[in-house]
Amino acid sequence: MANEMEELIGFLSAPSPQVQKVAVDIVRDLTGSEDGLQSLASYSKTVLPSLCRLLGEKKEVSEAATQALVNLSQNSDLASKMIEIGIIKVTMDILYKQGCEITGLLVMLLVNLTQLDSGVESLLQLGDDKVQGLYVMKLVRSFCTSSNEKKDDPFGHVGSILVNISKNKEGRSLLLDSKRGLLKQIIRQFDSTSILRKKGVSGTIRNCCFEADNQIQNLLLISEFLWPALLLPVAGNKVYNEQDTSKMPLELGSALSIEREPVTDTEIRVQALEAIYLIILQGAGRRAFWSVNGPRILQLGYEEEEDPKVMRAYEQIGSLLVEGNDTEEGSMQTSA
Repeated sequence: MANEMEELIGFLSAPSPQVQKVAVDIVRDLTGSEDGLQSLASYSKTVLPSLCRLLGEKKEVSEAATQALVNLSQNSDLASKMIEIGIIKVTMDILYKQGCEITGLLVMLLVNLTQLDSGVESLLQLGDDKVQGLYVMKLVRSFCTSSNEKKDDPFGHVGSILVNISKNKEGRSLLLDSKRGLLKQIIRQFDSTSILRKKGVSGTIRNCCFEADNQIQNLLLISEFLWPALLLPVAGNKVYNEQDTSKMPLELGSALSIEREPVTDTEIRVQALEAIYLIILQGAGRRAFWSVNGPRILQLGYEEEEDPKVMRAYEQIGSLLVEGNDTEEGSMQTSA
């Protein structure tokens, strides 16, 4: 004989929309407490597929179902089970259905699921050469074309998904593929006024730079966008003089020759410096760094920096540059 929880889960598949709504609201509310989450976790084999099926229903049902899944997916075991039943494909299909009304929640679900390697692999569509990377290309396009000026920015959290993807070697390879041009599109979102988006961009760039040893040319192909995104956050607040800016590319020199909003977020500044460090470990990266007057920018930025964590990141780069014992542009050597 079915107990109360089994009956409740059974009602998620009821033919009556009214009954479904009542049941899914109760399940959603249960996911808001630790006890409720534990109770539902015991019935994951039935509750997860039932909630997954409701994602395609009308908003009054699909919204509560998605909220429940977002809460449940914070548990890595439950998130893993969701991935196993193919929830990423379902989520992407519904996300790009015309008239989707739960975009922000579906994106949040993908953020949670891609914290697992299996979730990243599913979103990358690894193993299917015909469609591999298609989901990511769609998300990048949405991230780069949706407005972030409004209070509601449903695709803003795509930046967090991109950070998760770029922790995976295949993910970095996809983002750095010059033919697809995804990283170039993503970097341009650093001009956004949204800190959430900026963090997504800086974290993605930094992770991609772990491939600098074999992808340095692809990184430097987009240097027109890459250097401003990495150097402006750590350039300090001063208006640079003409002597300094004359040695920089136009887009960087122009930005530094006027008053600008400082990047106050510590994490963004640290990630920018870590990315620069990874780039200048490579000979071609060091030459490119000198060519944009990078050492001078970091010198002036360091003079104004007060955060100890950020200062250590500056100093790590400084040690690498000094290690070469030669400040000639492009001729610095580093030990292995």
